[in-house]
Amino acid sequence: MACLLEAPLRVSVLSEVTATSRHYVDRLFDPDPQKVLQGVMLLYLLQQSSSTLELRTECAVVLGSLAMGTENNIKSLVDCHIIPALLQGLLCPDLIFIEACLRCLRTVFISPVTPVQLLYTDPTVIPHLMSLLSRSHRTQEYTTQIFSHCCKTPEHQTVLFNHGAIQNIAPLLISPSYKVRMQALRCFSVLAYENTQVSMTLVNVLVDGELLSQVFIRMMQRDQPIEMQLTAAKCLTYMCRAGAIRTDDSCVVLKTLPCLVRMCSKEHLLEERVEGAETLAFLMEPDVELQRIASTTDHLVAMLADYFKYPSSVSAIADIKRLDHDLKHAHELRQAAFKLYASLGSNDEDIRKKITETENMMDRIVSGLSESSIKVRLAAVRCLHSLSRSVQQLRTSFHDHAVWKPLMKLLQNAPDEVLVMASSTLCNLLLEFSPSKEPILESGVIELLCSLTQSESPALRVNGIWALMNMAFQADQKVKVEIVQCLGTEQLFRLLSDPDANVLMKTLGLLRNLLSTRPHIDQIMSSHGKQIMQAVTLILEAEHSVEVKEQTLCILANIADGNTAKELIMTNDDMLQKIKYYMGHSNVKLQLAATFCISNLIWNEEDGSQERQDKLRELGFVDMLHKLSQACDANLSDRAKTAMQQYLA
Repeated sequence: MACLLEAPLRVSVLSEVTATSRHYVDRLFDPDPQKVLQGVMLLYLLQQSSSTLELRTECAVVLGSLAMGTENNIKSLVDCHIIPALLQGLLCPDLIFIEACLRCLRTVFISPVTPVQLLYTDPTVIPHLMSLLSRSHRTQEYTTQIFSHCCKTPEHQTVLFNHGAIQNIAPLLISPSYKVRMQALRCFSVLAYENTQVSMTLVNVLVDGELLSQVFIRMMQRDQPIEMQLTAAKCLTYMCRAGAIRTDDSCVVLKTLPCLVRMCSKEHLLEERVEGAETLAFLMEPDVELQRIASTTDHLVAMLADYFKYPSSVSAIADIKRLDHDLKHAHELRQAAFKLYASLGSNDEDIRKKITETENMMDRIVSGLSESSIKVRLAAVRCLHSLSRSVQQLRTSFHDHAVWKPLMKLLQNAPDEVLVMASSTLCNLLLEFSPSKEPILESGVIELLCSLTQSESPALRVNGIWALMNMAFQADQKVKVEIVQCLGTEQLFRLLSDPDANVLMKTLGLLRNLLSTRPHIDQIMSSHGKQIMQAVTLILEAEHSVEVKEQTLCILANIADGNTAKELIMTNDDMLQKIKYYMGHSNVKLQLAATFCISNLIWNEEDGSQERQDKLRELGFVDMLHKLSQACDANLSDRAKTAMQQYLA
């Protein structure tokens, strides 16, 4: 049994216990529940204070070996309450027994079937584990390994942080034991991940008089083992992303980034290349300067193309087991490459061009959209979304490879996270300068987008309405009518009262695009005018941001530009008073939009302009325009003067 080799125990005791416990061990995994109960004797012996220390230690060792078996073994052990029994054992003063219990706990907790929450059930456990860190190299190694495997949520990070994880684990980074240093490093990487509090604390920690970041830099040197270089790079990456280290700091630009690029080269193992690429993608995601530096480091863009060719038929992998493993995990390389390409190309036009010109890149993305692995599909669509931010790529490679077809297929039946990214990409493909807009329109996409607006996910509602807004921009009347009919006025007005501000803004944008060009304005207002005016009233009266109210006033200005539609404003004194109120508002944007409404209502060359001018004069609008013509803001005074001229013409 693997872990027996490590145990500093007398062989005679071991053979004695193994012989007596074998009967119970076999029973523990028997399909007969009665026999399983007999197998629990091993755990019973472990917990008996009347058992000799040697016997209890041996029980912990044998249970540890069992835990190295199948997932069913672990499940049975957890169901038999092995974790509380082992945690209880840690209270014993004997170091050898503590080490055996910790090693068994470590083996149980690193299994994916063990609920990590079991470590946090009793509030006295974490502080006690912290106190064991000073006992021996073994307690340090096993305890930090338990922490790094059981730290899965921000709450877990906080518990460990509050119980002194940083000050207790930091000195272990310079331990003479490599295993201890490595586990301590892993612990810091999971503690710092997306955690500002931990990261800000780590920046100021000294280890033997040296800043922690300098310790991490030393661990990234080429003469260190790869797992250590990678994990140290992850620590610095997470500290940087949490805002504790600047993105232009030399430890990021000259040390962390080059180290991660190095990990992407083909001489490294598959899992190292995957981890390197994914960490690098995360590091530079929000920072265009890091993206530019990475794109010119070690031919990274071309290097990533190798991720799609692995393992090749002439692969240098002599080890059959390794080859078999890599064949099963090759999709992880493709996923990592797509993620890194997405991050690299998220801002810079030249980098996007470089990516799309990489051999067969667009074909690879198209293939990725229909892979069996959901993670690869998500990464491929993320990459596509990143590239779709480029006007140039929308006009060229996106059109040449008809990427809209697999994208539409992906939208038919996918989990929400894929749908969000795919619908975001579709929004870009529906921009007016995209050659894909026409074929997408013809494929019956309106119904699909309208259904997205009814999603429980705010992100999907935003994307559905955003795509419709892009589609309605400068569209012909037929398309606009189809959007209104398919969406339905009820749903449109439901979206206008959506609790999510982004949904509301995009719905207003859609309405504004629908109500453009006079014949369209008049047609839509003749059939839906009453409801639209009600919605506008509600928004202008409610507590909304300046942006929302400005967009609403712009819709009103569009209505005022209609031939017949403008009467819906002129016959509504309450609405006219609202426009007047916003002309006198303290915010210039709202004043401008309101003045634009009035300008459209009084425009000279249109039928009935004299009557409208007279009515608005009576309501005090001329005085208001005169006042605004002297405003400090040049745009506002110019617009007010232009409107005033209509009275003079």
